[in-house]
Order: sequence, then C-alpha cells, then structure tokens
Amino acid sequence: MHDIRFIRENPEAFDAALKRRGLEAMSAEIVKLDEERRAVSTALQSGLARRNEASKAIGAAMAQKDMATAEALKAEVATLKESLPAMEEKEREAGAALEAMLAAIPNLPADDVPQGADEADNIEVSRWGTPRSFDFTPQDHADFGPALGLDFEAAAAISGARFAALRGPMARLHRALAQFMLDTQTGQNGYEEVNPPLLVRDQTLYGTGQLPKFADDLFHTTDGRWLIPTAEVSLTNLAREQIVPDAQLPLRFTALTPCFRSEAGSAGRDTRGFIRQHQFEKVELVAICRPEDSVAEHEYMLSSAEGILQALGLPYRKVLLCTGDMGFGARKTYDLEVWLPSQNTYREISSVSNCGDFQARRMNARYKPEGEKSTRFLHTLNGSGLAVGRTLVAVLENYQNVDGSVDVPAVLAPYMGGITKLEPKAK
Repeated sequence: MHDIRFIRENPEAFDAALKRRGLEAMSAEIVKLDEERRAVSTALQSGLARRNEASKAIGAAMAQKDMATAEALKAEVATLKESLPAMEEKEREAGAALEAMLAAIPNLPADDVPQGADEADNIEVSRWGTPRSFDFTPQDHADFGPALGLDFEAAAAISGARFAALRGPMARLHRALAQFMLDTQTGQNGYEEVNPPLLVRDQTLYGTGQLPKFADDLFHTTDGRWLIPTAEVSLTNLAREQIVPDAQLPLRFTALTPCFRSEAGSAGRDTRGFIRQHQFEKVELVAICRPEDSVAEHEYMLSSAEGILQALGLPYRKVLLCTGDMGFGARKTYDLEVWLPSQNTYREISSVSNCGDFQARRMNARYKPEGEKSTRFLHTLNGSGLAVGRTLVAVLENYQNVDGSVDVPAVLAPYMGGITKLEPKAK
C-alpha cells in the first residue's frame, strides 16, 4: 500500500517511480479521488457537528419557550438524520475506491535498483564456487531421478501434472535438506522457528500483496480460505494490526512449510522434473524491523540464504533484479541462482526482497520508537532459505555419478542415518 500523503506532496516523484516500473502516471487520478473522498468526509463531519449542535439548541429553545425555533431545529435535525446515512455510504465508497486503486499499484523501486524490462536486464553481482567439470555428459535429474526414488508417474496418477512422490532414500535426502536448512537458520542465524497456518483468510493474503492481483496463482478452498503460496504470508502477518515494542525489533522468523501454487502464469515452463511443482516445501525467512535497519537486514537475510548453498558446495550467482523483473511487493530484490549442469546455466533458487513499508501499511503493522509518542510503520523483508525441492535438484545434478548414483553432501551426514550415496534401483 502506498502513502497517500507522499503522493499528494510528491506527485512527480511518484509518477517517475511508476515509470521505472513501466507504468503510466497515476498521481493526478489518485489525488483527484483523494480530494473527492476528503470533501465527502468534510461534509459528513460538518453535518454530524451541525446535527449535534442543533439537537442541543432544541432544549435551549424549549426552555425559553421559543417553540417556533424549537420546531425549526427539530425539522433541521430530522433532515440531517435522513441525509447523513447516504453521506456515510458515499464516504465509504470513496474510501474503498481510493484503497482499491492504491492496492493495485506495485511497490516503488529503491533508487539503486537498475532500470530494465525483464530478466535480461538483471545485473549479476557476484559468483561463488566453480561448476564441476564432468568426465561424462551430466544428465537431467528428471532422467536419472526416477531410478533413485523420484516418482513422477505415480504422483501424476494420484494428482495430475506438476506433482511428485519421493520414495526411500530420495525422501530422506529431501527431509535432510529441509532439516539442515531449518537448523542452520535457527541455530546459527538467529531466526525464530514458527509452525504457521497453511490456510489463511483473504485479508492475510491482501496484507502481503498476493490479493487481489494474484488470485489466479493461488488455490482457494470451498470454505473461503486460501492455501499459502509461501510461508511469507503467514509469518509476515504475525505483525498484523500490532504495535511491536521497539525493544523486540528486529523480529526474524523462519518456517518449513508446504507451499501451494497453481502456476497459472507458467504454462509450458519447466513441465518436466521437479523444478516447478504445484506443491513443494520451502524454508522461508521473514524479518520485521525498523525502517533505518532494513537495508542491513536485507544483506543479513541474503547472507543467511547464501550460507546454505555454500555449506552444500553448490555453485551459484547473486543477481540484482531490475525494475521490470521485481515482484509486486518488493522495492529491491536479489535472486540467488544455483548452477544446474544439465541445463548448463544458473536457475533461481531463492529471491530475497526488501518490501519497505509496503506490506506493513496493508497490514497496519507498526512500532513505537523509544521516547516517541507516535507510531511508525515497520519494514518487512522475506526470502527463501531455501526452496527445498530446487535444492534437491541442484544436489542431484551437481553430485551425480556416471553410474546414476548421487553422492550425499558431507554436511548432510548427521541427517542421513549412515546413507552416503543414493544408488539406483536394479531394473
């Protein structure tokens, strides 16, 4: 959500930021709608005040036996009582129209976000690790994974496309990755573990920006709830309608949850394999902090996600997204892209975003600075630490052997019960 005061006072700057997002100027339309809302509100308040004033004057007129004045005042009060409900409804409608317009506008990009139209204009910031040199042609996980327990056929029979069943040591490796991530984020990086709801209400998704714009990307239940597309939704809303004590900031949350996405906008993309699923697990990171701390918090969250890839020995690169490739609620985003040998390229495995006060305004999440009387909106950040399924794919492909087996990264040994290698089942 955007600050209407900022738009009123800085219309040119607002429109310039929208232009960087590839959008037309909107400040004039927004300000006009806001002026109409304020005019209706002023008229309503004047009407209410006059009604109260006239009601009090009736008694005074009757005490002075001025019945003509009393009757005139009664008639005025009756007229006001009849007209005020329509004015109240008009005020609600004007406020709702303004809120709907503001809610549909994406976050404004930070000044240091590069200008661009799409992912081709993103900027590579750094690389870590050297892709492995194979003495054989590395295979796609979708080709050798089924022999190791990555079962696409059975899952398709159960649920349709974009589902998978993990069996035996493959399921254990997936679980080991998730537990390693969660233990690292809680034990080393100071995130508080949360086991959050997976079903949420409309206003919860509105708070983090998925609704109303991205309803088609979500799964809606018959009782009006939604399956979460990411634990960001539940974790960030822990601050909803709250005034967080200044001394408690920053709040850092992490959760390992299933995530559910309809992938409505990705038809034809990654139809094979385990890259893009309707149901997947992810270790999510969320931070809620003071505005002046959010830039540093962004870098900290990024390093927390990078640390997982480094511990697993997976080569990756860090990319700063351009204005045209950022998500709706982000003001600045870094993507971490892991190396996939079969594709001979880097693929996204984590997006780490600073949303500024965009989500906090939608959720009314505030804090009171020490020594101050007024409250301020918090800043929120989120990122994957990491997407478990995509990390599994990266491990399978980077640690594969010519015989179809896969070595287990040493850091996962405590979670694997003595399994050091995934071996293909005999045919």
